[in-house]
Amino acid sequence: MTELGAVLEQLKQERKRAEGELRQLEEVIAALSKMTGHSRRSSRFGNRAKHRLSAAARERIAAAQRARWAKVRAKAKKSS
Repeated sequence: MTELGAVLEQLKQERKRAEGELRQLEEVIAALSKMTGHSRRSSRFGNRAKHRLSAAARERIAAAQRARWAKVRAKAKKSS
């Protein structure tokens, strides 16, 4: 029975070592994927064209935001 216990302990140690190696491999794979741009997300969405706003659309958005901030500032002035 003692031999069986020793074998079991050795197997547990081997499993722990293998899990450590696997963790290291996963870290290396993740690091390399970031460097090359080959991650699950980039390969899944990489073929899509980027959505770009026209200059006119950007200007409309900027004007709307300026109007929002002007409203906030005007309200702050009234309460001061």
